[in-house]
Amino acid sequence: MNEQVHLSRQFDAELEKLRSQLLQMGGLVEAQITAAAEAYAQNDLALATGVIETDQQVNALQKKIDNDCIHVIAKRQPTASDLRLIMSVSKMATDLERMGDEAKKVAKGVRRIHERGQRLIESETANIRHLASIAGVLLRRALDAFARLDTEQATAVIRDDKELDHEFKSVIRQVVTYMMEDPRTITSSIDVTTIARAIERIGDHAKNVAEQVVYICEGKDIRYTKLEGEEEA
Repeated sequence: MNEQVHLSRQFDAELEKLRSQLLQMGGLVEAQITAAAEAYAQNDLALATGVIETDQQVNALQKKIDNDCIHVIAKRQPTASDLRLIMSVSKMATDLERMGDEAKKVAKGVRRIHERGQRLIESETANIRHLASIAGVLLRRALDAFARLDTEQATAVIRDDKELDHEFKSVIRQVVTYMMEDPRTITSSIDVTTIARAIERIGDHAKNVAEQVVYICEGKDIRYTKLEGEEEA
């Protein structure tokens, strides 16, 4: 009996380690998003370079989490809710890694703008900052939902991703207007479009994380399905 209790405590510790590693990875990615947006707003090459370099840490954490997930499954042969948790942690780590990649795209866009010595349009800067702020909040709320296993919060994140989509389309419309009014802005506008698209994709991955929280808690796979009361996109 004592041995069973000991093994159970070891297993709980391993699951807690997975949860902690994922939240650590999420914190890194959230910092990347914030830094990338600030690098754009300030046209700060050093900050952009830092975002690009941090991506290596994010990638390393994803590999570690995946390896630990495989190790726990092989060693403990978990069933039901524990297996759902482990599988979801692995999937969420993939989404976080891809968010890091998107933050790196923003930083690389900043680097291109800096190297060309382009002048940023003030309204575009404000729009990108706002877009990144929404994406960062979505990620933070999705991670919080995971930490507390809060399906209500997770569902709210999934619904609120629509706000980011709406803001993204608004930015694109404004960028197209700039290009039509002044062809000299085409090069910079293409960079802004790439940056905005990367931020919008971060929101999509935050939504994926929230969907995994619902799966962990309720055993329901709600990917590719419309939530009750959710309007058609």
